Amino acid sequence: MLSESSSFLKGVMLGSIFCALITMLGHIKIGHGNRMHHHEHHHLQAPNKEDILKISEDERMELSKSFRVYCILLVKPKDVSLWAAVKETWTNHCDKVDFFSSENVKVFESINMETNDMWLMMRKAYKYAFDKYRDQYNWFFLARPTTFAIIENLKYFLLKKDPSQPFYLGHTVKSGDLEYVSMEGGIVLSIESMKRLNSLLSIPEKCPEQGGMIWKISEDKQLAVCLKYAGVFAENAEDSEGKDIFNTKSVGLFIKEAMTNHPNQVVEGCCSDMAVTFNGLTPNQMHVMMYGVYRLRAFGHVFNDALVFLPPNGSDND
Repeated sequence: MLSESSSFLKGVMLGSIFCALITMLGHIKIGHGNRMHHHEHHHLQAPNKEDILKISEDERMELSKSFRVYCILLVKPKDVSLWAAVKETWTNHCDKVDFFSSENVKVFESINMETNDMWLMMRKAYKYAFDKYRDQYNWFFLARPTTFAIIENLKYFLLKKDPSQPFYLGHTVKSGDLEYVSMEGGIVLSIESMKRLNSLLSIPEKCPEQGGMIWKISEDKQLAVCLKYAGVFAENAEDSEGKDIFNTKSVGLFIKEAMTNHPNQVVEGCCSDMAVTFNGLTPNQMHVMMYGVYRLRAFGHVFNDALVFLPPNGSDND
């Protein structure tokens, strides 16, 4: 009798594991059959300076004014020191920024999502952003408070990208058959991708509030699964030399790795000159990055940039 019960329990356990694996494969393979027909490039590069110089000065000025980025920051009360740091530093260069918190926080203004679940927070934040700002912004950048972003470099990268196309950009990671943009480096969606995502948020069969698996998957993977249903696929963002520009580590860690792996080419082996994000920063490191990126000047040296992206009106942090 005991052996029969033991065999039964083993069968139940094996059956559960098998069902979980089938469910996982079902989620990950969504849209894979269409990929070869609709998604021929995985690596998108920034324009080079020569291409920009071919555009007339009037057109360049118009372009610099027309690029508007809405920033979404997902925060929790335990992140209050990081929250303060990003609020005082790089988010002032977003054309508009909103902080979406898991609960009401008195010390900072935020939009209360009333949940600790990061996937639910992300869904609600995207819906709020689309419903309220779809006619004002064409690009939506989502990040964590551990991320430092250089918004001007993001705008430069997006310069020749058409927001009416379904772009889903950042630092891509492959997990089985699923390719997704890591939230560690920030996620960029065009307005077309936002439209497609918003149309799926109310369809639980395609974009469930909770994952349909026994093992919970991260919010960035959940987003990729939903976007696949809409024919939107993750693409890795690179500079004109093929270097990643959305980084999931801090500058310090990159330099340390470069000193070990490329001791004779530390700078070249570290990071792109047009980097958009770095991640894993402390509040103090945020302020150091702000100093290095925006405030430190080499007297007498002039950067002959083809375009100038000015901070939004009213920003005291340039």
